[in-house]
Amino acid sequence: MLSTFEGIAKNINLKPKLRTIDNVVFKLHYRITFLLLVVATILVCSRQYIGEHIRCISDIKGDVSIKMVETYCFFSATFTVVRHLDGEDASSRLHPGVGPWTEADDTLHHAYYQWVPFVLFFQAIMFYLPHLLWRKLDGGTLFKMAQALHNYTLAADERAVDVKDRHIPTKGERDARIREVRRAFVERLPYLRGWARKLMLCECLNLANVVGQFFVTDAFLAGRFAGLGASIVGGSDVASSPLDQVFPKMTKCVFRKFGPSGTIQNYDALCVMALNIINEKIYAFLWFWFVILFVATALGLIWRVVTLLLHRRSDGFNLFLFRSSSPGADEHSLHVICRKLSFSHWLFLYYLGKNMDGFVFEKLLSVIADHIDSGVSASAPEAGRLSEDEGDDEDDDNPKNSSVSKELLDI
Repeated sequence: MLSTFEGIAKNINLKPKLRTIDNVVFKLHYRITFLLLVVATILVCSRQYIGEHIRCISDIKGDVSIKMVETYCFFSATFTVVRHLDGEDASSRLHPGVGPWTEADDTLHHAYYQWVPFVLFFQAIMFYLPHLLWRKLDGGTLFKMAQALHNYTLAADERAVDVKDRHIPTKGERDARIREVRRAFVERLPYLRGWARKLMLCECLNLANVVGQFFVTDAFLAGRFAGLGASIVGGSDVASSPLDQVFPKMTKCVFRKFGPSGTIQNYDALCVMALNIINEKIYAFLWFWFVILFVATALGLIWRVVTLLLHRRSDGFNLFLFRSSSPGADEHSLHVICRKLSFSHWLFLYYLGKNMDGFVFEKLLSVIADHIDSGVSASAPEAGRLSEDEGDDEDDDNPKNSSVSKELLDI
């Protein structure tokens, strides 16, 4: 019964990855919401769970089959009668919106269901676009720096060890690599000054997108989506349920054809909209999810502003935040970095720490702080000014290490 999702399940991985360039709230947009909308699209398109999208009964006779009537009604839009939706004429109503009618009666035509899978898929793409933009703006800078020290966590001896196809470096090699990453970071200080602004721009796009998609959905459902959640929570009477008004299960359709003498003949049809059984649950869930996502995104932006205001004003705040991801973060190093670098550099290092082993990140933070404390300006760093001794400089001039530095800086 789950064969419908086998194809997509093979390409979905919800496990945490090494590459973390955003926060949990950002992931709610491009991972959870994107996945939910894709699954909803598949459900709407699948006949395995709902059977035929429409089934109609009619007293039509002759050479016109009921299958032709069903096809006509599906593509020409069925309708419900307004006066049978508000609880009046209960004795003559077969289903909400279905009952006797004349050409003078107000009707609601339901043509949206043909476009539901397209709209859902379009919305899924829209929730993924800010993530793609952020990856483009970041350019892989953070990931490459973190990856450069990925295999140096196990370095604990003066002698290198090769286990199968994995090289475990010495402590000397680890320290040399840390200096190379330090140099790459210092070289890119001017570029990284805009890193936080780009991230916050994409986070604002997330907020604007969820608000925009809420109103797009409301317009798509003819203004009936905005109040859907409140009506459901309010416990409306079954006879006038908002879900039955927006997603009727039983609708009417009029099939017209020419008679033997050329007169237009009208045939009334009663149609079962099996598709709306799925649609009502999808959109009822989306209403609550969009509200939750809006609140979470707004709180995420407020938190970003709080970090902007506190990162230089509270050493305790910095220590708590960095040690939550890297327990070995040194208080003195954080103090130097917060006082001499911008918020963007501070935020970049915070995310860099989330992608690295705590011990290695502690060492990297320490050498960066020592170098910054020696008088390097964040706005115009001196690429060649190093704070290590002559032995360290010799390691930096090593051809192997120089190639590593070039690889790190070429991003």
